[in-house]
Amino acid sequence: MDWFMHYVNLIRVATSGFNIVTAVLDILILSVVIFAVYHFIKERRAGKLAWGVCIFLIFALLCSVFHLSAMQFIISSFLELGVLFALIFQPELRSALEKLGDNSIKGFKQIGEQKNASPTNAMIDEFVEAVCDLSKTKTGALIVFERNTKLGDIILTGTIVNAQFSATLLRSIFFNKAPLHDGAVIVRSNRIHSAGCLLPLESNREVYTELGTRHRAAIGISEISDCVSVVVSEETGTVSIAHEGKLSRNFTKETLKKKLQEYLVKSSQEQKKRIASKVNIDTEE
Repeated sequence: MDWFMHYVNLIRVATSGFNIVTAVLDILILSVVIFAVYHFIKERRAGKLAWGVCIFLIFALLCSVFHLSAMQFIISSFLELGVLFALIFQPELRSALEKLGDNSIKGFKQIGEQKNASPTNAMIDEFVEAVCDLSKTKTGALIVFERNTKLGDIILTGTIVNAQFSATLLRSIFFNKAPLHDGAVIVRSNRIHSAGCLLPLESNREVYTELGTRHRAAIGISEISDCVSVVVSEETGTVSIAHEGKLSRNFTKETLKKKLQEYLVKSSQEQKKRIASKVNIDTEE
């Protein structure tokens, strides 16, 4: 919080008329740095992590302002042992901070958002058609649907396509002679955003030793984000879905469509309803 207080003090100095040139220059430089950091992390998973850290610091500040001695003791002890905690619980701490940031800003982003579900349903129809064709020919495929957690760092490992979603294009990408067929396709806002992307493998290798690289990668990306990954097995043609680190297998055309609508359409609409009801309750109070 030292940099923040320094920033506030600089503004006070500037408004009081003392050392105004130096103060303004310092403020401008710091503002540019903050903007550059924000621009760098906003399309990456680190954005949720940064929000989580900010919320934790705000909570610590509020505890100090209201003299919550017990919470202050816990927070100060946690910060003093921060290096030890980071070494031992690094994956768990990162995941907790990312979820804290995600849940905190998700509501603000969706308040008042009136997104029509029709484009998503049309995209799902195209997608299911393509996946069923890939399954029949036993063509391996890995498709990731980005949701609230941005996958900018994953997208950079592949080739930007940014094309309207179509079954023909998806089949072409995963044709076994195509240059991008080995990687994953990232779907963002109902568009094929990138292809040939490299995904992290799942962490619990002992459980999934019988799975191939595509399935392990699908589970791996679902462990570190809220995305939905769909895999077509190259050996059996089996269609699987990975979500929140868990793999479900043997989907048919009907069950695949239903599950994707549940993840990509219904969950979003339910979230909006919960947010709208909460806003109405707060307004009435």
